[in-house]
Amino acid sequence: MGQPVHQRLNFDSDWKFHLGNAADPHRDFNYGIGNIFAKTGDAANTCIRADFDDRSWEAVQLPHDWVVGLPFQQVANNDVDAHGYHAVGALFPENSIGWYRKSFAVARADSGKRVVLQFDGVFRDSKVWVNNCYIGAHFSGYSGSSYDITDFLHWGGRNTVVVRVDASQYEGWFYEGAGIYRHAWMNIVNNTHLALLGGVFVHSEVKGDQAAVSVETKVDNYHPGAPDASVESYITDREGKRVASGASLVIQQPKLWSPESPYLYRAVVVVRSGGQVVDSQTVRFGIRTITIDKDRGLFLNGKPVKVQGVCCHQDHAGVGSALPDYLQYYRIGLLKEMGVNAYRTSHNPPTPELLDACDSLGMLVLDETRLLNSGAEYGADLEWQILRDRNHASVFMWSIGNEEWVIQQSITGKQIAQHQIQRQQQLDPTRTSTYAANVGNVFRGVNEVIPVRGFNYNLKGLDPYRKEHPDQPIIGTEVASTVSTRGIYETDTVNAYVPDYDSVYPPWASTAEQWWTIAASREWMMGGFAWTGFDYRGEPTPYRWPDINSHFGIMDMCGFPKTVYYYYQSWWTDKDVLHIAPHWNWKGKEGKQIPVWVNTNGDNVELFLNGRSLGRKDMPRNGHLEWMVAYAPGKLEAVAYKKGKKLTAAVETTGEPARVVISPSRTSVNGDGKDAAVFNISVVDKQGREVPDANGLLHFSASGGRIIGVGNGDPSSHEPDKFEGGGWQRHLFNGRCQVIVQSLPTSGDLVLSVAAEGLPAVRSVISTTP
Repeated sequence: MGQPVHQRLNFDSDWKFHLGNAADPHRDFNYGIGNIFAKTGDAANTCIRADFDDRSWEAVQLPHDWVVGLPFQQVANNDVDAHGYHAVGALFPENSIGWYRKSFAVARADSGKRVVLQFDGVFRDSKVWVNNCYIGAHFSGYSGSSYDITDFLHWGGRNTVVVRVDASQYEGWFYEGAGIYRHAWMNIVNNTHLALLGGVFVHSEVKGDQAAVSVETKVDNYHPGAPDASVESYITDREGKRVASGASLVIQQPKLWSPESPYLYRAVVVVRSGGQVVDSQTVRFGIRTITIDKDRGLFLNGKPVKVQGVCCHQDHAGVGSALPDYLQYYRIGLLKEMGVNAYRTSHNPPTPELLDACDSLGMLVLDETRLLNSGAEYGADLEWQILRDRNHASVFMWSIGNEEWVIQQSITGKQIAQHQIQRQQQLDPTRTSTYAANVGNVFRGVNEVIPVRGFNYNLKGLDPYRKEHPDQPIIGTEVASTVSTRGIYETDTVNAYVPDYDSVYPPWASTAEQWWTIAASREWMMGGFAWTGFDYRGEPTPYRWPDINSHFGIMDMCGFPKTVYYYYQSWWTDKDVLHIAPHWNWKGKEGKQIPVWVNTNGDNVELFLNGRSLGRKDMPRNGHLEWMVAYAPGKLEAVAYKKGKKLTAAVETTGEPARVVISPSRTSVNGDGKDAAVFNISVVDKQGREVPDANGLLHFSASGGRIIGVGNGDPSSHEPDKFEGGGWQRHLFNGRCQVIVQSLPTSGDLVLSVAAEGLPAVRSVISTTP
């Protein structure tokens, strides 16, 4: 019958959105007044009705996060504080219900098939109706949900899906956003088909110069009686050439997946019934061997690997939690440039596109579930997560929870952990699991049964715990938590800024240099995950309002590096690194002492101010160097030698801004209406030197694309991230800001124009390809 008939159709476009109200049913489109659950198909006088007039509603495209566009509001409430002071949650009923509607058609020719709606993530507590009929609900904002809507469809006619999202209840203690913030899909499959969740499980075993690939399948059958079905699998390389087929799938001289060489094969699974192809799935997978040794740490393909990891939340400047797919690749690319080789999905299952990026670019993943809980709902969420993610080469270990301080040292915590570990092993015996415990030398509870002991901070407990439990492998599941503000070099309690050095950290934490020196010197410690790769909304630390962001990031919300970035890059890469902090624009501080930090992987550094040597120092392994320098305008230069190779770096006193510079992240985008590009903005003086303390206001417009978010990395900025009516603008923060532009479904040029008072207008042009 030709091509396989499995259709997986993107369902992101042409939605309508409107806020409801959690406290007033009249302003929630009569939800709670109309008796909509009394009879199937009776939507009463609510917006659930298929014939409801939604023409005045806002047109939106998924992924969609309605919170990122809400104002900030100072409230004396720890949870509002932790979520970044956005006006959402039970205290803000007018902003905490979202309604989505979409009309769609399904061809009459498909009427003999199954149709399944799939939502990758809706925050949170969502309910779904199709053609007035209630279909189902899902409570967590971090796991996906699917609904078979076959029986409720108007074949060949107009159908309406309605989703009510209730974000009144927080689920985490960080910015979470709200809405259908991940992709949605419509799957149209035959009655006999591979299970949409966990239908194909591909894993391999390497022996010598060959790899034996196993493909496990699960077929769902909606025909009465036993299906007349057969399943065939074969393997192709990434160019599509078949490299293994038949009963024994053996690949000779396989290309192994690793962060340095992330090669991915394809497993193609075909289901036949009655002599015809009725379903097919293609799964990308990597061939690699993960080994964990209690004395020597982590091995990948037989080679020792120190985990140089970061923890990350899922939001980004300008767009909140609703990231275009490209931003996942952009962020992973920034981390790899720094030397990161592992990513912890804190503290929830990630969007699938994040794992796709890690597979493709080469990034190990510690895949973490939202809650240590074996109850029916969260237990099912763990199963969903493992079934969804177990084919990803990047996932090297599961995390069954994080800092469950109420139960982690109790028999209850131990019993839940045992249940979750057992289920993980049943669904994926190829990997093991850890738990992120914020205790030191403590064994009772979860740590008694967890295969790999995870340390969140409490590094003084490392050595005594290792001594008492030498047979349990150890990894730093969460370390560091240095706080710093990009481009700020002194404490500012009014604006809630902290110095941009590796020097300030909360009582439970440490500097980057402290934790990495410990991890690097202990072979049995696998390494660790620094908190965090990027700043994120919420958890303002060490200050509160006006601070609305964390300061924990090694990079800020936009991905602009802080000083500590260069510490990690020095010791996590072989690149030639030499970096000076701070900048050298200190008008009014002539003669005053300025702390100067130099990060490098060179052997020694000599510092010069306006050509005069300030001394030469040897660089300690896994360390940094400091000078106190009396400020004088001019040029501060560092000269280092790395194995005889000369490295130089300098910061100079600049003039006033003279020109805007736009740096696009790519030269072209796909004209599919979904792809995106990042435009980083800076200003330079008349000599072309970037002005590091510029904070002027910029105005943006785009043609051939649409701006979807702006940011600048300022953790205390209350400027909007969204300007849905136009008039996009943002101040520079210490010389930089960022604009994210999404493509339109067209070809031609995508143009971003930038204007600033007193400076020439500039524009950047990239191409859009069909």
